[in-house]
Amino acid sequence: MTATDRSLELIHTAAQAAADKLAHDVIAYDVSDVLSITDAFLLASAPNDRQVRAIVDEIEERLLKELGAKPVRREGDRESRWILLDYVDIVVHVQHSEERVFYALERLWKDCPELDLPADAKATRGKAAEHAEMQAAEADQEPGGEW
Repeated sequence: MTATDRSLELIHTAAQAAADKLAHDVIAYDVSDVLSITDAFLLASAPNDRQVRAIVDEIEERLLKELGAKPVRREGDRESRWILLDYVDIVVHVQHSEERVFYALERLWKDCPELDLPADAKATRGKAAEHAEMQAAEADQEPGGEW
């Protein structure tokens, strides 16, 4: 079994929305062969809680406006460290960068086929590492070192 055309349409729109809000490391997996509850997972991350919320809001707005899709469940709003949007056909995970590294969902789903995404979404790969390096360099340049 492979992801349906509807699932792919949802994934592409959600991935583009995430990329437009400067998400890091956007990736999608076809999990239809190993899970019966959904066809695909979309993973994205951001360096702070505010950006996690902005990415989630943009994904929800785009999927509703462009495809008429509303999530059946939304979890993780209070802390905004890991927000999950369940659209039945797809599940979107937007995580704070620290949670993304800690939980390493890519490791769990690495045997599933990776789905092709829009160019803007593909261009987000490696952005979390770049951001971390830039933060470290800025911290090194502050007078007196770390605060």
